[in-house]
Amino acid sequence: MLMRTDPFRELDRLTQQLLGSTGTWSRPSLMPMDAYRSGDEYVIVLDLPGVPADAIDIDVERNMLTVKAERRPRAEGDDVQVELSERPLGVFSRQVMLADTLDTERIKADYDAGVLTLRIPIAERAKPRRIEISQSGGSDRKQIQA
Repeated sequence: MLMRTDPFRELDRLTQQLLGSTGTWSRPSLMPMDAYRSGDEYVIVLDLPGVPADAIDIDVERNMLTVKAERRPRAEGDDVQVELSERPLGVFSRQVMLADTLDTERIKADYDAGVLTLRIPIAERAKPRRIEISQSGGSDRKQIQA
């Protein structure tokens, strides 16, 4: 029910790791994601360590889910000298195409300890249901699962 939108993202991610380049404010970097089905909902989990909740933007337009986050430089005093900086700063972005069978009106988002969890319920119209069949001339009824 979830589809990737960019077939070259994995190659881009590997190139960034090898070359050490990260996302900038003009060119977003990828954020790690897990997606799975749990009962009657899909769950998307994104790692955003060091990103404050107010720097995360979640948007759904049609069936495209977009998550953007920004890790800003820490405001340090004039007496601070950075010796090593490996944590990427800038904009992180992820887009996921959602299937029509998901209810995008009831998405729930939770952010805890640098992990963003989105829960997307499966639409009622997409759930299996039983349809009764009546036989003309008889009183027997059958049920068929649709």
